[in-house]
Amino acid sequence: MKVLVTGGAGFIGSHLCEALLKRGDEVYIIDDLSTGSIQNIVPMKENPLFHYTIDSIMNRHVMAELVDMCDLVFHLAAAVGVKLIVESPVNTIETNVFGTEMVLQLAAKKKRKVIIASTSEVYGKSDKIPFSEDDDMVLGATTKARWSYACSKAVDEFLALAYYKEKGLPVVVARLFNTVGPRQTGMYGMVIPTLVFQALNGEDMTVFGDGKQTRSFTYVNDVVGALIALSEHDGAVGQVFNIGNDEEISIENLAFLIKKRSESQSRIVYISYDMAYQEGFEDMMQRVPDISKIGALINYKPSLGIEGILKTVINDMKEKGCR
Repeated sequence: MKVLVTGGAGFIGSHLCEALLKRGDEVYIIDDLSTGSIQNIVPMKENPLFHYTIDSIMNRHVMAELVDMCDLVFHLAAAVGVKLIVESPVNTIETNVFGTEMVLQLAAKKKRKVIIASTSEVYGKSDKIPFSEDDDMVLGATTKARWSYACSKAVDEFLALAYYKEKGLPVVVARLFNTVGPRQTGMYGMVIPTLVFQALNGEDMTVFGDGKQTRSFTYVNDVVGALIALSEHDGAVGQVFNIGNDEEISIENLAFLIKKRSESQSRIVYISYDMAYQEGFEDMMQRVPDISKIGALINYKPSLGIEGILKTVINDMKEKGCR
C-alpha cells in the first residue's frame, strides 16, 4: 500500500513509518518539525519506498497531493505535551482542530481510510476508573488552558465520526495512553524521558505535585502494532478504541524506580504544579484504560510493562551520550 503518515518525523510517527516500511508499504510523511525531528527519519531516507515532505498539514495544496496518491492515512500530527499546550494554547487548538478538519475533508473526496490518533486526555477529570470508550468526558473550565488540548482532540473525534456517519468516510479513532519508548524527548513535558535524562545526568529528578498521581505507560511498538492492526480490520471502522496498558504506577514510585534502574545518585525533588506550569494548573489523579474492546477485536495485549519500557528508554539515552 501507499500510506501517508502526518507527523511522521515525530516520536510515534517515525516508529510507525519503520513498521510500515518493514512490511513493504510505500510511506509518505509530512511534518513541520515543530515537535518532530529530522533525526528520527534519517535511517529511512535511503529507503526508496520512503518519501518525506517538510511542511505544515495546513498547506492544502501539498496535503491534497499527498492524500490523492495514498491509499491510507494515519493522522498523528498534533500539538503534544503538557508544557507546549500550556504555553501555546492558540497553536494547540488551531493545529489540532483545523489540521484534522483538513485531513478529513481531503480524505473524504477520495474515500481514503483515516486512522485518527486521539488521546486519553479527552477523559478529563473523570473519576470512573478504568476509562472506557463510551464513558462521559469531564473537562475543566475554559479558563484553564490545560484543558484546551483535551477539548480540541474531542472535537477531532466528533469530526471524524461525523464524516463517517454523514459522508461514509472510513475512519478509526485511537485514544493513546502515555506512549513511551526510544526517541521520545522530554522537551515538551513527557515525564519518563525527563526523569531518565535527569537521573543519567545527575540532576535533580523533578516530581510535580505530591507524586501520588498515577499513570499507565504503553510501549511505542505496542501502539504502532495496534494502529496497523486497526487499520486492517473492517470491524474497527467508525469506532473508538483505547490503546494503552492497564498497569498503573504513581509518578513518585516511577521516579524511584528510574533512579534505581539507572543507578543514579540524583535527588528526587517535589515541585508544585503552579511553579512547574502556571497558577491553578489542574491534573488528573488517575489515568488507566479499559483495553477490553481492542483486545476483543484484534487480540491486543501489551508486550512490555513499566520495567521493560524503562530499560529501552534508559539504554537509548545512554547510547545517545547521557551518562
